[in-house]
Amino acid sequence: MSENLLFLTGKLAEKSLHKVLADIQADDKHPQDFKYRIAQIGVSVAALMTPELILRRLPDTGDADRMVLPGLCRGDLTKLEAKYGIPVERGPEDLKDLPQYFGRGGKAPDLSRYDVRIFAEIVEAPDLTVEGILRRAEAYRQQGADVIDLGCLPNTPFPHLPEAIAALKAAGFMVSVDSLNQDDLLLGGRSGADYLLSLSEKSLWIADEVPATPVLIPSSPGNLPSLYRAIDAMQKKGRTFIADAILDPIPFGLTASIVRYQRLRKKYPDIQIMMGVGNLTELTDADTTGINAMLFGIIAELGIDAVLATSVSPHAINAVAEADAARRVMYAAREDRRLPRDYSQALLGLHDRRPFPYSDEEIAEFAAAIKDPSFRIQVSDSGLHIYNRDGHFRDTDPFKLYPYLKVDDDASHAFYLGVELARAQIAWQLNKRYKQDEELEWGCSSRQEATEGRVAHRAASLKEKRARKE
Repeated sequence: MSENLLFLTGKLAEKSLHKVLADIQADDKHPQDFKYRIAQIGVSVAALMTPELILRRLPDTGDADRMVLPGLCRGDLTKLEAKYGIPVERGPEDLKDLPQYFGRGGKAPDLSRYDVRIFAEIVEAPDLTVEGILRRAEAYRQQGADVIDLGCLPNTPFPHLPEAIAALKAAGFMVSVDSLNQDDLLLGGRSGADYLLSLSEKSLWIADEVPATPVLIPSSPGNLPSLYRAIDAMQKKGRTFIADAILDPIPFGLTASIVRYQRLRKKYPDIQIMMGVGNLTELTDADTTGINAMLFGIIAELGIDAVLATSVSPHAINAVAEADAARRVMYAAREDRRLPRDYSQALLGLHDRRPFPYSDEEIAEFAAAIKDPSFRIQVSDSGLHIYNRDGHFRDTDPFKLYPYLKVDDDASHAFYLGVELARAQIAWQLNKRYKQDEELEWGCSSRQEATEGRVAHRAASLKEKRARKE
């Protein structure tokens, strides 16, 4: 049954919204079963819309079954649902993203599910205090880690290992101990660790001494038969375990190691398998977002249950957060039987799939409709656009736009425009999406925006203007 949708918008976006919705309905490859009506409620910019303003200006919703607001509309939508009696939701932040939004049935993608546990390794744990270990563990938990892995360094004493495990357990963490030293593993297991990384067929006796779940590895690099023997021995004992075929770095056997994982899964379709992704993210000078995306695609296809992630190298500082994003995206894509596209921007650090939603012609139409002195800034594939009622100017170099801005005697405004034009230029250079008054999006590398600086600047600007008038 066809659904009736009501879209609310502002003056400047109304024409574009009509065109986008008409194109969606005319798309034979992705037919959409809905009828729509657009209500323009008298604001210039749709992002300025609030629930309170809508309640004042929208008398009723007619025969609409659902109301869709601009994605940047802020406020409590339950007030609208209470008055109009229909579901109210935010669409995408940019109306040009509506085709992707309706490609998912008009719903945000569900990224709440995943089936891969993340073991986040604190590589230098012996060199940290217990308090330092807890701080690092909490940071990893915030990034999505499920288990905190305490790395034991060769020939480095770790006398506070039992204390560290006890403190982590008390704080609600699952804990694993990672060592090549059998004494460390035995001590870790007896101190309450949940997992031990790693046992081979030569050290399986440790599993008989402690209740911790062992992670099994080959007794020598690439020796799958030894891993098979360790697996068979644990299965005969009825013990829980995880198997790891070991991912090798480039150019020391990466391809062959991926083949080993495939063989391991084919031989044992029901066991738990771990992959340590740090040998690629840490040991390759490349952005880790793409590496994690590719690895977690393989992980999703092979049904791998756990990963060991590290965040040691400065370029891999967000590896745990990227692993969390990647496991969710790849799980959703596999379950939906869809390509891993249009689920999340978290793994798009440097570029965007649709960086320039508006053409030069569309931006020119916006500029022609402006009747006030405030500058608007947009970016198209040809460069930067800045416009107000006095003109529409464009270039790829912000310095060449300065003569048109007429802000010689307004330092605060000049500073603001300088910041925004610099962001716009970076966005144009990198093929990224630019939104005026918002920081650029860097995927998992984005920091939480602090508004104090912007608020303080605006206050200083108003004070400066008042002083000039006086």
